[in-house]
Order: sequence, then structure tokens, then C-alpha cells
Amino acid sequence: MPKRFRTVLVTLPILVGLLGAPAPTATAKAGVGPCDLTRRDGETTTDLMKRRISCAADVFGPVPGGAARAICIAQRESGLDPSASSPTGQYLGLFQQSAKYWPDRYASWTEPDWQLSTDATNGRSNSIVTIRMVSAAGSWKAAGWSPQGC
Repeated sequence: MPKRFRTVLVTLPILVGLLGAPAPTATAKAGVGPCDLTRRDGETTTDLMKRRISCAADVFGPVPGGAARAICIAQRESGLDPSASSPTGQYLGLFQQSAKYWPDRYASWTEPDWQLSTDATNGRSNSIVTIRMVSAAGSWKAAGWSPQGC
């Protein structure tokens, strides 16, 4: 068997495998999607939400003002309480996403293999959707949040 033919036989399946493989997605842990962070011993919900927002900003940013501004805005919107709801229930979660628009925003800004909750009061989902929206819009204001005070 000629050497050139052997080389093709050996390398062709490798190339086909590499070209046909799906592109990897950004993940905090293999197989569970981005920013799937485990609560540390003694960690408060507030501190866990700060880490989740920071992770989302790192993975899906840049966002104006970085993670520090994102955390400041979430603090203002919800007190960093992922289960926060406006008195009317019109706004939900860390960044007080519109309950009306949440299903479409979730569908637009997430991927099924990330294994995110569809619930706007899930801190991980709310952070990722919000950061992706702001990054794409180019500013907090353009995405619907005032950066005032942050």
C-alpha cells in the first residue's frame, strides 16, 4: 500500500470526526451548562448570586461596567434576591425581568443544552439572559435598565 494512501486512510476519519463534532459551548462545569455554580459552605444567597452574575459577565460579556455594575444593578433591582417579584408580579428575579417578555427572552438568549431553568426567578437563568441582552444591546440603558447610581 503506498504511503500517501495510508496517510489518507489514517487522517481522513480524524478530520471527518473533528469537522462533524458540534462546537463546544461555554460551561462552568462539563455537561451542565454555563455558570452552574454550587453553593459554598456557609455562603449566603447574596454571595452566590454575586458569583453567578460575575460568571455570566465573564462568559457572555463584555457588559458596560463589567460584573461590578451588573451586581450593582441587580442589588438595586432585587436586593440580589433571585426570587424577588414586584408588587404586581409584573417584574421577576434578580434583574426584575418583565414577566410578559420573559418566555421570549429566555427562548432567544439561552440554549437547551445549557440546562437552565425556564423560571425568571432562577438566579442563574435571570443572570445569563440579562447579561446576554445587555452585551448584545451594547449598554444597560439600551437593554432596558438604567445604569443610574451604578
